[in-house]
This record gives sequence, C-alpha cells and structure tokens, in this order.
Amino acid sequence: MTPDAEVGLLERCRRGEARAWDELFDLHYAVTARFVYQLGSTFTREDVEEICQETFLSVIKHLGSFHGESRFQTWLLRIAANRARDYRDRQRAAKRGGGQTPLSLHAEDPETGLVLDPPSAAPGPDVALASRETLALVDRALEQLGEPCRELVELRYFGDLSYEEIGAALKLNVKTVSSRLSRCLDRLEPILAGTISREKPAVSPSNL
Repeated sequence: MTPDAEVGLLERCRRGEARAWDELFDLHYAVTARFVYQLGSTFTREDVEEICQETFLSVIKHLGSFHGESRFQTWLLRIAANRARDYRDRQRAAKRGGGQTPLSLHAEDPETGLVLDPPSAAPGPDVALASRETLALVDRALEQLGEPCRELVELRYFGDLSYEEIGAALKLNVKTVSSRLSRCLDRLEPILAGTISREKPAVSPSNL
C-alpha cells in the first residue's frame, strides 16, 4: 500500500467506517501475528490470537493519537510488543498464583473476526522445532538484557524495521538508534553465549 493510500485508509478508520477497519486488519493482522509469535518462545496459537486481539483493540482506542510520525506498521508493532510483554507478565503472575491463566474477555470477537493467518509456506516440524528452541534461548537472553535494549532488538530483528522506522517510533535520530543498538548487541552477546552454554548437554562418553 502506498503512503497516500494508507493515510486515506486510516482517515476512514477514524471516521468509523467498518469496512475500513476490516481492510486495516486484513492488511496487518498476519504480520502482527508472526511478530508476536517470535516474541514469546512459549506462546501458543491461542496466546498469539489473544495478544493480537488486544493489540488491535488498542489500535481502535488510540488511533487518534497516531499522527503519522512513523509508518503505521511501526506504531502497530510497538503496541504489539507491549501487549505481548504484558501478556507474558500475566502468565507468570498466574503461575505464581496457582497456575490459573486468565481468560480473555475478547477470546472470540464477533465484530472483528480476527483469526491467525500464518504464511502458507510454513517450515516443516523439524525446522519449526529448531527455530522455536533458538527463539526460546534468545527470549531468555533478552529477558536478562532488559529495557530499553530489549525493545530496540525486538523492533530491529523481530519486527524487521529499518533504523529510520525505529527512530521515528522511538523519537530518536538514526545515529542514536545505530549507536544504542550496537551497545545493546555488545551486551546481548555474552548473555546469549552464557544462556546457550547452560543449555548444552554435558559431554560424556554416552553422548559422544
């Protein structure tokens, strides 16, 4: 979609056109779902659906605050990252409180009809498992890295946003984005190496 077409679509959404909202969801839901899936190594399909629904509900409520300082998708993925983080925190709190995971009031939304639409060229089970295990290690390392580095790394490498797009979303110039991301990656490297080394099985005659 061209920038002008996107501006027009968002304006129609602000006017409350139901068809415009449908178009917006159709354009961005699959990308958002894939992004969310990569953010949480333990997220199930149902988790991803719920987080995406929460994300788009936030978009509906707060679209008036979006003034085009960045691409809409950049703004959307930043909201998705925040909703995913909130969801993960609730899951952990629920486990500490007795293992009860809260049910979403929007698990089935008849108005939006949001459903996960993964890409058709999906990897095989073995590739998916290997990727999932790798993402789990990266997720643990990012947990230790903390904010604001985590957000920078997620937007750059999970959201596949350019430095310019990240700068627009975070209100930073490109050089600042570049230098901060470089420092964050320098910090992440030893954390990730330590996480991976702890996961490796001990070497013994039985597993050589």
